[in-house]
Amino acid sequence: MLPKGIVSSTSDLKLRPLWGSHDTKSSNSTNLLAISAGIKQKDNVDKIVKKFLSSDFHVMIFHYDGNVDGWRDTEWSDHAIHVSAIKQTKWWFAKRFLHPDIVSEYAYIFLWDEDLGVENFHVGRRIFRQMGGGFTCNENSTSPPCTGWVEIMAPVFSRASWRCVWHMIQNDLNHAWGLDFQLGYCAQGDRMEKIGVVDSEYLVHSGFVTLGSVVRKKANRKAKVPDQPDTRSLIRNESFAQWKIFQHRWRKSVEDDHCWTDPY
Repeated sequence: MLPKGIVSSTSDLKLRPLWGSHDTKSSNSTNLLAISAGIKQKDNVDKIVKKFLSSDFHVMIFHYDGNVDGWRDTEWSDHAIHVSAIKQTKWWFAKRFLHPDIVSEYAYIFLWDEDLGVENFHVGRRIFRQMGGGFTCNENSTSPPCTGWVEIMAPVFSRASWRCVWHMIQNDLNHAWGLDFQLGYCAQGDRMEKIGVVDSEYLVHSGFVTLGSVVRKKANRKAKVPDQPDTRSLIRNESFAQWKIFQHRWRKSVEDDHCWTDPY
């Protein structure tokens, strides 16, 4: 119903000023960093964001604790996109706010956790190093763990692979664990060649407890505080149950789609 020339079928996350000239540097960014974060990890996220801003990235923060105002004093807050929803995973945010048509202008999408140490990380470079047991990764490596492996806490997607991954994310599942087993199907070719390490040295995964909490019953008794549910265990149990649901859906989809051939 519209004249063809007026149709704008894609979008992006660039901020558009209400007046004055556009920020040329910001508008030319071709990569996106999206982080699911809570205010407790503010200092660490600040370090991550500063690393990426120095390489001209757009930044999007998913606030799973609802605290947006607490980030206002960071030097980059006004230049980032903030999205808030209580107790949701990064995959929930990504399914709803990183549609492929919205992020189609970005060459790479970094969808990272908040508890990653980036002191030795440099955006866009690669490393080969000695693994345990005398195993060595080098430019001739063709199998995991050197290639064909994605660290789910710090995945990086090309534009084409993200379109595949986005469609794989199930709208009704939180995907807290388990999605990495199927990501190889979005590798745009041989997953032994098209998936690999992209950091120049290494990332440190601190493993902070974010969604959910672990109960300290002894401490509660001493302080005469009623025991609270161990929400971390509840989340983990729910995630395992949902992973089984995803596996069932995968198997059924493979059985029902007679035109699809498993490349692996």
